[in-house]
Amino acid sequence: MAQESTNPNITGNPNPSSNAGNEPSLSEQAETAASALGRSAANKADRMRTRAAAGLESAAQSVHAGAERAASVGHSAGDALSDSAHYLESRDVRDMLEDLMDVVRNNPGVALIGAAALGFMVGRVLTRDR
Repeated sequence: MAQESTNPNITGNPNPSSNAGNEPSLSEQAETAASALGRSAANKADRMRTRAAAGLESAAQSVHAGAERAASVGHSAGDALSDSAHYLESRDVRDMLEDLMDVVRNNPGVALIGAAALGFMVGRVLTRDR
């Protein structure tokens, strides 16, 4: 019958010290694997961090561009309202009618379309109540 070894050596080598120089121990292998896994995770996290930062920077630029466009539109609307207020303050009704007649003479097609649209809206308002 074969004799069973009472040596707790996992590799089955009767002399555990003879394996020490050739192969790393199980704990050293685990430490090396854990270190490699940690470096890999750190590298991946760094790449993800860089991509996230680039995405946020791109979004910030888009928001700034949109805000600049909105501000520009707002300023233009404010300027137009201010110009209209100055026009109303500086002209009397007779001057405004003369300006309207000049616009109609210079743009008869637009004036006809505008008059038709205005007539349609007035007609709708007057017939809606009946």
